[in-house]
Amino acid sequence: MTAATLSDRYLVLFDRYLRPQAARAVLLAVLILGQMGLQLLSPQIVRSFIDGAMEGAPTAALTRMALLFLGVAVATQSLSLALTYIGQNVAWTATNALRRDLTLHCLRLDMAFHKAHAPGELIERIDGDVGALGNLLSEMSVRLFGNGLMITGIVVMLLIEEWRVGLAALGYTVLMLFMLRRIQAGSADAWRDSAQTRAELFGFLGERLTGAEDIRGNGAEPYVLARLHRLMRALLHAGRGAVLRGAQTFIVGYSAFMLVVIAALAIGAARYLGGALTIGAVYLLVSYANKLYGPLEEIQRQVADLQRASASSGRVNELLAIQPGPVERAAVQIPSGPLQVAFRGVTFRYPDGADAGDSVLTDVSLELAPGRVLGLLGRTGSGKTTLSRLLFRLYDPTAGAISLSGVDLRDVRLSELRRRAALVTQEVQLFAASVRDNLTLFEDGIPDDHILAALHELGLDAWFAALPAGLSTRLGAGGRNLSAGEAQLLAFARVYLRDPGLVILDEASSRLDPGTERILERAVDRLLSGRTAIIIAHRLATVGRADEVLVLEGGRIREHGDRRVLASDPASRFSALLRRGLEEVLA
Repeated sequence: MTAATLSDRYLVLFDRYLRPQAARAVLLAVLILGQMGLQLLSPQIVRSFIDGAMEGAPTAALTRMALLFLGVAVATQSLSLALTYIGQNVAWTATNALRRDLTLHCLRLDMAFHKAHAPGELIERIDGDVGALGNLLSEMSVRLFGNGLMITGIVVMLLIEEWRVGLAALGYTVLMLFMLRRIQAGSADAWRDSAQTRAELFGFLGERLTGAEDIRGNGAEPYVLARLHRLMRALLHAGRGAVLRGAQTFIVGYSAFMLVVIAALAIGAARYLGGALTIGAVYLLVSYANKLYGPLEEIQRQVADLQRASASSGRVNELLAIQPGPVERAAVQIPSGPLQVAFRGVTFRYPDGADAGDSVLTDVSLELAPGRVLGLLGRTGSGKTTLSRLLFRLYDPTAGAISLSGVDLRDVRLSELRRRAALVTQEVQLFAASVRDNLTLFEDGIPDDHILAALHELGLDAWFAALPAGLSTRLGAGGRNLSAGEAQLLAFARVYLRDPGLVILDEASSRLDPGTERILERAVDRLLSGRTAIIIAHRLATVGRADEVLVLEGGRIREHGDRRVLASDPASRFSALLRRGLEEVLA
């Protein structure tokens, strides 16, 4: 990776996330320069104090110098505290903005991306990689500049006071900078490999912890631990090279630094014994020589951080560079009311499948009039769920077009599409928040009386009355304290509040017991009233409310027509399903 590439990466991030904080960044630079100046001034004060004491200066003069030294020390620490506070604020503001943008970007990417990347991997990018950039986006660059000025100031001071010590310090500085460039040059790849391995580790942990019940039930703990061990060993190997390079730099650098200190002591003692230097000047030489190691060591750490940040910035920019699959071509409004649904020669194949040539849907054409209910039937893998995903533009068709009330989906803003169409599945996403927030999806503008009216319309008064704190009842993450039926009730109420023109029920009641399903049937009847609906189901009771039935087999339409007509036709596929038992045939 070239320096130009790294520079471009950083410039993009700096421009986007630090430009709004330009004033605080300038203040950081001023404070760092002030701190460096005070650190250079402090030895001069001590030198004057020592020489004054040796020459018998008045007590008042010595007291003033002592108080000045104390004031400089307090000011230095105060600047350090201010630097930490402002730097952390800059870092948190910048990284939180970056995390927000990355999260929103990931949510906008199509399902092909999410199928290829585990949630844990994305968490590592959004949190781990952004965290590694936090120092870079706050004060690292300014501190690198400040430490460079500090080293320059020390070398100049030593050259002025005793040129031989100054030359030794200059030689040590050149040597260290050369070593840093050579040794750290190959660290970026090591840190990048480490970050990727860490992402794989988090992805693995996320998947396995989510499936803890199945893992324990099937006795798969040994496999999990073995896989975890391999990933941790890979993480160790990935980062060890960069760490060892840093250790080499430390050993050689500290040895060279001790030679500079010894040179300062030896030359200072010789010059003092020869009467060319005062004892205060000797102290000054040794003090400046000791101060030389601090900024160089900090630069070494910052270079290592920079290498880690380079790997993280590359991964962050790569993620941001991924273009969302569903591209918005225009901003056409979908008409109000129930929506007409039309598929025109739709073919679809998953881009990341084991065989990309296999079409999940092939030449699907259908039209559903506004306000009609379509029962969608088919075996597992027939393409039912894929059809619903295409309607929400989680994917785009490989060929053909889909429209709602005559408007091509590609001409509709995704936010508008997902406001006018709603999907309910058997896996309801619930949050660790109140019932109110789960129903409104944290939208503050929906009044409580609208929520209560929706619950009443859906016939959920009895369910609501059983809640211990009403709308303020706290739910656990994933609805841990709710039954499957109660979760479905929440999902129906959530959809009803949005008042969509199209509702898709994707096997929403397949996991419910018959008693709970009867309660939900009343809510479904009200939910679908006056709306276009597509019901993907296995159970006969659910399909019975459909106006039309469509049977998919192998990604193709096997049969489509009026439910009553098909049911009364002994030669129809749907009639055969009714005779044989829908649940058994479509399992």
